[in-house]
Amino acid sequence: MALTRRSIHFDLTRADVLASGHVQPDPSLCVQCGICSYNCPLGLDVRDYAWRGAPIFDGQCLTCGQCVARCPRGVLAFARTGMAQQVVPLRPNPKD
Repeated sequence: MALTRRSIHFDLTRADVLASGHVQPDPSLCVQCGICSYNCPLGLDVRDYAWRGAPIFDGQCLTCGQCVARCPRGVLAFARTGMAQQVVPLRPNPKD
């Protein structure tokens, strides 16, 4: 497969979204089928998060998108956290 400008742009955009986001459920659509948890490669209980309507901020979540892609009712979606824009310097700037 040849790399094209479009494919590189798509991959960078996708990586940016996955790195700066989390999975956000809509609990009103969830029927507790468990397909999301079954397809999580790390075995996270995604169904529990969806039932509570809580965003998945688990440190083990890879944001791989398997749960989002497999949900038959469209309960799960990616949402930006805004954490990527909050850059905190580790040391004060010596010029200040």
